Amino acid sequence: MRRIFTLATAALLLATLPAPAQKQADASLAAHVRADMDFLASDELHGRGSITRDEHLAAQYCAAVFEGLGLKPAGDDGTYLQKIPVDLSGMSARGKQRLAVYEDAPRNETWNAVAILPGTDPRLKDEVILLTAHLDHLGVLKTPVNGDAINNGADDDASGTTAVLNLARTLAAGKAPKRTVVFALFGSEEMGGYGAKGFLAKPPVPLQNLVANLEFEMIGRPDPLVPNGTLWLTGYERSNLGPELAKHGAKLVADPHPKENFFMRSDNIALARKGIVAQTVSSFGLHTDYHHVTDELRTIDFPYMTSAIAGMETSVRWLTDTSWRPEWLPGGKPDPNPAPPAAAPPVTK
Repeated sequence: MRRIFTLATAALLLATLPAPAQKQADASLAAHVRADMDFLASDELHGRGSITRDEHLAAQYCAAVFEGLGLKPAGDDGTYLQKIPVDLSGMSARGKQRLAVYEDAPRNETWNAVAILPGTDPRLKDEVILLTAHLDHLGVLKTPVNGDAINNGADDDASGTTAVLNLARTLAAGKAPKRTVVFALFGSEEMGGYGAKGFLAKPPVPLQNLVANLEFEMIGRPDPLVPNGTLWLTGYERSNLGPELAKHGAKLVADPHPKENFFMRSDNIALARKGIVAQTVSSFGLHTDYHHVTDELRTIDFPYMTSAIAGMETSVRWLTDTSWRPEWLPGGKPDPNPAPPAAAPPVTK
């Protein structure tokens, strides 16, 4: 039997389809997300171990993306890379435990990939939005687990690195932002946040110009404790940043795991202790692949991850163009000089 469609039916069907430009943009984002993840979490990068050659290769990849987008280099000597010295003798106990799992001896340095998208508004261009993630992971184990020795770190934190790369692509392709945007992908977070600390020691812009920092960490899988398609923000109750982003398109809610103290466990904390409103976007649902060799590409929910990145684009764009400034709420600003942490428990693999 032939199907007969009325004009009204056809119009209704067309109205439910994405516009060609939007459909093309969605497909482009999905392709970029897949390509970035395929490289960063591949076996060929051997788990991007902190202060190793493989971490350096990951940083070079990110630098190449920034250069290809026409962003301004913000690393050493006119490049997109910052070399940060690491004093292995002064490493924390947890860092030394991480170091012990590596197959190869690490270098004496770590690497950040850093780029700038200059603002255009004379009144706002000296204000800076900082978008960050950490590009390293745990590298190669000395003793394989079920025949696998590579800690690929697909969710932790190839997913966050991929988010920053793709937000850079989006912002660079659209209308130039009013505020300046700095993209920084830090090395050696797993060893004790050396990349972030090095960035603070030689920032590409004055630290007092930093209005807000959004760190992206572990967004490759949905958290079952929050609504479908939702991300959460560490320290949501500490500042007015999360609620304001949510008003402007971000599907952001409070961290459903307050006992885990994630606000203190990502690179954002180094910036927050300097007074910068710095918080981490995540969807880590405490999955059991965390810091294990099973954190691989096959565990990533690519449709979710792609939609999560796309869902942040509008609010990030708003943040780069508004004159509104986030603030710590009473009692929310972390202590700049906390007491030294207790000895870290042994790292299990």
